Amino acid sequence: MMDEGRQPLSRKIPIPSSKINPYRLIILLRLVILGFFFHYRLLHPVQNAYGLWLTSVICEIWFSVSWILDQFPKWYPITRETYLDRLSLRYEKEGSPSELADIDIFVSTVDPLKEPPLITANTVLSILAVDYPVEKVACYVSDDGAAMLTFEALSETSEFARKWVPFCKKFNIEPRAPEWYFAQKIYYLKDKIDPAFVKERRAMKREYEEFKIRINGLVATAQKVPEQGWAMQDGTPWPGNDVRDHPGMIQVFLGHNNVTDVEGNELPRLVYVSREKRPGFEHHKKAGAMNALVRVSAIISNAPYILNVDCDHYINNSKAIKEAMCFMMGPTTGKKVCYVQFPQRFDGIDRHDRYSNRNVVFFDINMKGLDGIQGPIYVGTGCVFRRQAFYGYDAPVKEKPPGKTCNCWPKWCCLCCGFKQKVRAKLKENRKKLKKRESSRRIHALEKIEEGIEGVDSEKSSLMSQVKFEKKFGQSPVFIASTLLENGGIHKGADSSLLLKEAVHVISCGYEDKTEWGTEVGWIYGSVTEDILTGFKMHCHGWRSVYCIPKRAAFKGSAPINLSDRLHQVLRWALGSVEIFLSRHCPIWYGYDCGLKWLERLSYINSVVYPWTSIPLIAYCTLPAVCLLTGKFIIPEISNYASIVFMALFLSIAVTGVLEMQWGGVGIDDWWRNEQFWVIGGVSSHLFALFQGLLKVLVGINTNFRVTSKGADDGKFSELYLFKWTSLLIPPMTLLIINIIGVVVGIFDAINTGYESWGPLFGKLLFAFWVIIHLYPFLKGVMGQQDRLPTIILVWSLLLAAIFSLLWVRINPFLAKGGIVLEECGLDCD
Repeated sequence: MMDEGRQPLSRKIPIPSSKINPYRLIILLRLVILGFFFHYRLLHPVQNAYGLWLTSVICEIWFSVSWILDQFPKWYPITRETYLDRLSLRYEKEGSPSELADIDIFVSTVDPLKEPPLITANTVLSILAVDYPVEKVACYVSDDGAAMLTFEALSETSEFARKWVPFCKKFNIEPRAPEWYFAQKIYYLKDKIDPAFVKERRAMKREYEEFKIRINGLVATAQKVPEQGWAMQDGTPWPGNDVRDHPGMIQVFLGHNNVTDVEGNELPRLVYVSREKRPGFEHHKKAGAMNALVRVSAIISNAPYILNVDCDHYINNSKAIKEAMCFMMGPTTGKKVCYVQFPQRFDGIDRHDRYSNRNVVFFDINMKGLDGIQGPIYVGTGCVFRRQAFYGYDAPVKEKPPGKTCNCWPKWCCLCCGFKQKVRAKLKENRKKLKKRESSRRIHALEKIEEGIEGVDSEKSSLMSQVKFEKKFGQSPVFIASTLLENGGIHKGADSSLLLKEAVHVISCGYEDKTEWGTEVGWIYGSVTEDILTGFKMHCHGWRSVYCIPKRAAFKGSAPINLSDRLHQVLRWALGSVEIFLSRHCPIWYGYDCGLKWLERLSYINSVVYPWTSIPLIAYCTLPAVCLLTGKFIIPEISNYASIVFMALFLSIAVTGVLEMQWGGVGIDDWWRNEQFWVIGGVSSHLFALFQGLLKVLVGINTNFRVTSKGADDGKFSELYLFKWTSLLIPPMTLLIINIIGVVVGIFDAINTGYESWGPLFGKLLFAFWVIIHLYPFLKGVMGQQDRLPTIILVWSLLLAAIFSLLWVRINPFLAKGGIVLEECGLDCD
């Protein structure tokens, strides 16, 4: 029987071979079919439409490469199962203090008028009420806008938490965000609810309604800023009146001075943090704010694990942290895990999910595939980290026992000995180099650090000079000492006032100057999608990550559900990918001497290359209209062999999608919406992000797209039909118009020509309808429920379509260069 201390806390569950083997087979078969397809396409050019043919072939080659980058990282998808009962038996023994690891939880917010304080308050309340030992939880709220509204809302939240937390734990309710808990419909008689619970629930709901009134009152007051700026209760000016020029601020609301809940029990620590900002300093937006939280938390609580959530992502499963600890504190592979990523789930989206806001294909197919390689990418929220991984350290190297060899043959002729021994020697040498590099990265000099820090090994402390230590982490002896404590913790005898003073020091705006923060340590700078870059750097250090999908969703958040907001969200993601592509951290050329697996590298390459697909995608979506307007086509007259190849290709595409849906557990609606929005986002957001990124990185010009709101329709999902004018809408609308015009022109031309032209027309119409049905959700979103198309979009799109048509007539590439060639008709007109 396995020792209780060695029992795994989780296990991998491979996808059944009956589902995954056909999927792998169809991928290989599709590669073979692509070979035959391109063999035919390249050897059969269309002479009278050479430009169209060449454009289409180049686009198809790019799409094939993109498909390979997207498909092969899904080669070994897995799911995982956790054992929370084993975790409790091992670390929460009855009658003794809990041995679960401490965790610091980061919540980031900037503008309380764009990120409502009530939403942030619900997120904080769900954290404070989490099912985890209270003395091991610390919640840090980063207010990067230095807003007094956020500060006061957090003060109100801390007071309401004294009632809310014991209520949640007494009745074990889910979710523990009051807004979403009270939104649930409970049938008291049908479900036989305990009358005592009903009474307390009603009382708590009244308390929450009063709490909402107070928060909304704060928001209403904050709408009009006084001329002299905000003042605190004692009359002193609020330090953050100037958002761009203010000192660092830290306020501990809970977890000190014996502040307890209404039943006298201890509460988790709640800390408000607003880092210093001064003109002339680069603050690095969210990544800089998160790095400030890493340093503050290291001084105040220094938990070995960190959970970060956005202000609108509340904890939906109170056991989510324990789910993550099943991987982080696992006895076998736990030490190599740098983070545990949970999928993002969303509220407030209608069941049709017109704009693929849920991203189900990404979270339930792509991420499962990555989990079987080296781990999922970091997606910015709902992720539990190992603090040591943030410090730029390499993953621990596990020595493997020597394999068996034989001496029956000479080494020069024995593959099983000679070659393998050379490989083992090479691997051993690489491991030594990796260990040496790791020890050189771990800076352990403590000559000038205060004495009395528990857990610091004096032998480690002599490996590198104090100067190099400060160059890496900055000039804070207390923070430097904390980086050496792999299991976290702070000096028990440390003075709290001195710690707060040091915490203010590490969030000063010049603290990161001439250090490795943002380049090798913490969240990495250089992209608006700092999450992808940060996860990539960790994987390059040899760490692996884990994807955890509990039965009850761990976190839930709010998604931008109307078309314009969705396009701008996709624009930001794509812009970050372009920035990474043009940086030194591009996975195409970065980190080949590290522990990044090649399939994992393919996934990262795909994550930064995809915006470039917008150019061939727009060209390919324009081709059907050109073919219909000119009577030309991208392929010659199809032979029997070509028909078989084309049918095999279409069939393999369909079967690949079906098998993906089968092993990923994704419905056909979600899969099809994802395919549609891939086209919509590709011809709009990705294209603009590409040019915006090129201008920003190469020329240094920042461009923004103005958004203007229009009226929304009434109804439960009225925001879904809220229209906001933005220039991102022009390219897809133009493509729709020219393809619809092409269809009309093609059909009328066939009617006038006769039945003989209907055969060639069928392929062109099929091509055009492919574009139209992919852009249909865009058309429906623009027109809204009342089928009213905004005039400005119609004008711009018609103008572009007219310019395109006139230019095509003026410079027709299929017209002979010497002018129109007149041939004898063969009829005697005399």
